[in-house]
Amino acid sequence: MPGAAPTTSAPDAALQPQLDAFLARHEQRLVAFRRDLHAHPELGYAEYRTTGRIADALVAAGLKPQVLPGGTGLFCDIGPEDGYTVALRADIDALPLQDEKEGVAYRSTVPGVAHACGHDVHTAMVLGAGLFLAQQAEAGLLPGRVRLLFQPAEETPGGALDVIAAGGVVGVDRAFALHCDPRAEVGQLGLRTGAITAACDKVYVRVTGPGGHTARPHLTADLVYALAKIVTELPAALSRRVDPRSSLSLVWGRVSAGSVANAIPDDGIAEGTVRCLDDEAWHKAPEMVEALLQSVASAYDVEATLEYRRGVPPTVNEATSVQMFRDAAALVLGEDGAIPTPQSLGGEDFGWYLESVPGALARLGVSTPGSGADYDLHRGDFDVDEACIAVGVRVLTATALTALWDGNRPGGDPVEATPLA
Repeated sequence: MPGAAPTTSAPDAALQPQLDAFLARHEQRLVAFRRDLHAHPELGYAEYRTTGRIADALVAAGLKPQVLPGGTGLFCDIGPEDGYTVALRADIDALPLQDEKEGVAYRSTVPGVAHACGHDVHTAMVLGAGLFLAQQAEAGLLPGRVRLLFQPAEETPGGALDVIAAGGVVGVDRAFALHCDPRAEVGQLGLRTGAITAACDKVYVRVTGPGGHTARPHLTADLVYALAKIVTELPAALSRRVDPRSSLSLVWGRVSAGSVANAIPDDGIAEGTVRCLDDEAWHKAPEMVEALLQSVASAYDVEATLEYRRGVPPTVNEATSVQMFRDAAALVLGEDGAIPTPQSLGGEDFGWYLESVPGALARLGVSTPGSGADYDLHRGDFDVDEACIAVGVRVLTATALTALWDGNRPGGDPVEATPLA
């Protein structure tokens, strides 16, 4: 009954019919919600309409969302004001891509902007899980607190840091997130212990020196040659300074110097990315890149400056949290629902949360079983089988309840974590 003390019982087979009944009433509403977001995508830090739509849905359910100071993104607590707290995160921003899908009523209405990474799906799933858990809390059946994090600007990135700065993870004991995976089928949950996505930083190198005639390179600093040495030697030297298992790599995307064939230029640039799967190596990377750059530059008598822009840390899944995902998947998807998923060198700013609290990111299958569809993330034709939304609601709900139960067991040991490669 409403107002009753929370009952701490582990999620069991009774959860499935409760979710069935909830989704029978709400699944089509969640699909419609996702389609509305898909048709009206907003870029990072411009998600005002999206934030308003989420807030309205939560307020209608009797909840009290808190919009972030910047006006986009919000978080919302469900359950008691204190006690063990589990966070469920969704990212709400879109990408600066043209929606190239044909024949769908929910195609983007905003030129050059599209939900091509599934953030609209993530939002609908966390909202659905939150509405179900709010009903459980009202009935006195939620054994702790759940915090919904609807984060802006994941693609920028930086939105995770805004959530953290606004107190979004204060009091949070564990955090979970799902990400669409078009390479997996609906009903599959991809799990991995340890690093699942990589750090991604940007480096800007500027090299300067006295220019001159190509007939007399000995009277100048041969800047193009020096820049070429930096471009080739820096990645090689960097890979020898860290454990190779960290997968620390520097790859250049743009190199530019000079304008004519017979003149040695006085400046040049190189731009690239540093990616890494190891948190310790990521923290050391700027210092190492700077030291190696100066070593190479000094050998060729040029000046080199480095602008190192932090992106996101690696997303490193904690083993116990992965096991909670697996237990939840077994409950609501069946024993074969959880599958191994590979590491990616793509970036994901959920890693910022995992620098503060234990947790895990899982990949949710979104392709129609047996379809052979060749969708990929960050493509203009990206789409999902919308049956994945109900699957995501089930998984997030069961995971939150599993984590709350474990966190509230008197004197209990954490669940045994089995590594999943």
